[in-house]
Amino acid sequence: MKQRDDWHLTDALEYEHGRGDPFAAAVRATRMPMVITDPARDDNPIVFCNVAFQDLTGYTRDEIVGRNCRFLQGPDTDPATVTQVREAIAAGHDVDVDLLNYRKDGTTFWNALYMSPVRDKDGVIRFFFASQLDVSDRVEAQNIINDQKVLVEREVERRTADLRAALDAKTILLHEVDHRVKNNLTMIGSLLRLQVRTIDDPSVAAKLDSMLERVDALAVVHRQLYQSSDIARFDIGSFAQSLASDVVGSSGRSDIMLDVRAQPLFVDAANASALGLILNEILTNAVKHAFADGRSGTLSLAVEGGNDHGTIRICDDGPGMPSARRTRSIGTSLITRLARQARAAATWSDNAPGTCVTITFPQTEAGS
Repeated sequence: MKQRDDWHLTDALEYEHGRGDPFAAAVRATRMPMVITDPARDDNPIVFCNVAFQDLTGYTRDEIVGRNCRFLQGPDTDPATVTQVREAIAAGHDVDVDLLNYRKDGTTFWNALYMSPVRDKDGVIRFFFASQLDVSDRVEAQNIINDQKVLVEREVERRTADLRAALDAKTILLHEVDHRVKNNLTMIGSLLRLQVRTIDDPSVAAKLDSMLERVDALAVVHRQLYQSSDIARFDIGSFAQSLASDVVGSSGRSDIMLDVRAQPLFVDAANASALGLILNEILTNAVKHAFADGRSGTLSLAVEGGNDHGTIRICDDGPGMPSARRTRSIGTSLITRLARQARAAATWSDNAPGTCVTITFPQTEAGS
């Protein structure tokens, strides 16, 4: 039968502070389940329990007093947590854990256990004071949250895998498109070269050669897009360096010195073709006009990035380009139109001697 007279329960402790002590009075009267154990006795048994503890566990006072607290443990009680409590008692330290305990009827509850030593004036541990609190609702809620978190993480992983697969498929598709465009442009170039051979008019042949150069530049753009692992961005820096070498090399002009200072610089892949054609126009015009009639010199290319914009600057040390001819030039008109398409700006300036063309355009963040 449960003992209802909590006020006198601590009298059985036979401790000098047991009678009339405010601490003892609080232990008797509190609604929080509490026990007191005596480490001086064999197996550190419970020597006091209040009614709240009896109500929590379903055991009567006679069934509790004299037993070690482990009688509340069961098959699913965590051994590591039990070890933590045991080590704290052995060391004389406080301990605060959540422990799965069992009631008399076999039902379980999560026990927020706090246990601390009670020392006498000489510092000797006379008792261990333990409070309990049924936190089953909190633990179950946390378990539900953890389970939901696991489910969400699994769903995120599944969706990420699906998106990655979709991106891989898109990458393969776009690479295939770039590959086919490059092949078609190469075929168009071959047909134009065959046609050039049949034309006797030098001016017409020259126009077709200019068209061939533009087709070749587009083919190089799509070749680089095809070979890149990044379908969204295009390295205009490495492209510019490669194109400059190709243009000067294909001209057969060993007397044109090429000075290149290019860093990796990424732009949206959608702007790659327009920027590629712009660079081709500037480089081929420089070779044709700045170094005409066998004039030797230096062609410089600088590619730089800063903030969210990139800059390509191409300069020659030729005689310079008259403003009137620049206005009438098909190449400059094409550059201006392509620049608008790529959200870029093209400006011409005097290099004294020679001409500089600066292209400024939006860049994307570097990285993979």
